[in-house]
Amino acid sequence: MEIAELEAEFADLELARFDERSALRLGQILLDLALAEGLAVVIDIRTADRTLYHAALPGSAALNDLWARRKSNTALLFQLPSLLVGRRNQARGEGLERHGLPPADFADSGGAVPIRVKGVGIVAVATVSGLPQVEDHRLVLRGIGALAAG
Repeated sequence: MEIAELEAEFADLELARFDERSALRLGQILLDLALAEGLAVVIDIRTADRTLYHAALPGSAALNDLWARRKSNTALLFQLPSLLVGRRNQARGEGLERHGLPPADFADSGGAVPIRVKGVGIVAVATVSGLPQVEDHRLVLRGIGALAAG
C-alpha cells in the first residue's frame, strides 16, 4: 500500500463514538472475521492506559502478543496507523530508532489502527497480529468499517 492511499484511508476513518461497549463490539467483529477465515491472529483493542479487548485465536503465538503491543504503542504515539508510520519511515530511509524508540517496545509494521472519534480525536487503537502486515492492517480496517456501518 502506498503512503497517499494510507493517508486518504485514515483521513476518512472516524467514528461517531467509541467506548467500552464499542470496543467489545469491534473485538467481536474482528473475532468473527478471523474465525470465519481460519486466521491465527491476536486481536487487541486498548487505550493508552488499559486493555479493552484481547483475544488470542488458535494457532497464534506469544510472539503475536508482543508484536500487537509494539505496533499499538507506535500507533498511539504517532496517532497514525502503524503501517503508515512504517511506509513513511521506509520512504525516508529511517526507522523508529531515529526517534529514540526501543525496538522492544515499538514496531512500525502494519496492523495497528488508531480509533478516532469525531470532535474528540484518537481514543484507542485496534491491532491485529499474525498475518503479513498489510493483511493485519486490512483486517482491522474491515472491522472498524463494520463497526461504523452499524
